[in-house]
Amino acid sequence: MSGQSSRGGVVAVHAHPDDETLTSGALLATAAAAGLPATVVTCTRGERGEVIGAEHHALEGDGPALARHREAEIATAMRALGGAAQVFLDQLPGPDRRYVDSGMAWIDGLSAAGAAADLPEGALVAAELDETAGRLAAWLRERRPDLLVADEPGGGYGHPDHLRAHRIVLRATELLGDDAPALAWAVDDAAELRSARSALAEDPLVAQLIAEHAAPSTTRQGPFSLPDPTGVLPAMARTAPGAGFTVPVAPVRSALLAALAAHATQVQAVTALDGPAVVGCYALSNGALAPVLPVERYEWADPERTAPVPAAQADAVA
Repeated sequence: MSGQSSRGGVVAVHAHPDDETLTSGALLATAAAAGLPATVVTCTRGERGEVIGAEHHALEGDGPALARHREAEIATAMRALGGAAQVFLDQLPGPDRRYVDSGMAWIDGLSAAGAAADLPEGALVAAELDETAGRLAAWLRERRPDLLVADEPGGGYGHPDHLRAHRIVLRATELLGDDAPALAWAVDDAAELRSARSALAEDPLVAQLIAEHAAPSTTRQGPFSLPDPTGVLPAMARTAPGAGFTVPVAPVRSALLAALAAHATQVQAVTALDGPAVVGCYALSNGALAPVLPVERYEWADPERTAPVPAAQADAVA
């Protein structure tokens, strides 16, 4: 179980392989580059994820096979992020039980997720909260990180497993009490996100991506679409972000983009861009291009319980 013996540093808890890179990749890479312990706890193996690309399309619907493949993807992503450690929640000490991707359905014009029509056996959302949070809390008590990061209360874009992972982390910190590490979650500044969405429409590399994938595809490699700057924003967007800190992406952009590309069944169109409002883009299975912002922004769960932020270049924000 990698990373258990190292104290301090950062622990990131996320629902599926790829969430750690999409949400906390710059933070993890920054911590690793600074020589600090960085560990990802992944709650499921993403067994019910949609699969991008003809090469791996046969994996969709085959939960065990997709789980094995995504285990390999996250291992590659961890190497790209500088050697961060990774462990699955059901590998932590506790009941002999496997937690499985609960599934989701796209809603709101493919901009948000809702519950799937059915739940598989072992679904994360059906597991006892105190069981999952208890095993995480016991591990954190031994691991003793300085900083714990997770999805924000809205689950980023509303995936039921993201919402559950947030509740697991919150409950684990309640169980730890005064021994809990400082907790922060990833958010976006709504104005920054709208500006980045507008910038995508003006970038020639983005226009080329759209032109190259203009035809519909049964493997969801296209067509790509531009986000509407005035459209629905994800749950993690904040009109006025709370007290927290930002991590600049530029120093670790190559590592972050390589880690995104490693999750090839889930993430496509990973491209470096060089504008002031956006430093890259990618798309998920819905084909909607999303910006990589110049900073990862985090909000303290409790502004009175803060922690040292990995690397001196991370900036505190009030």
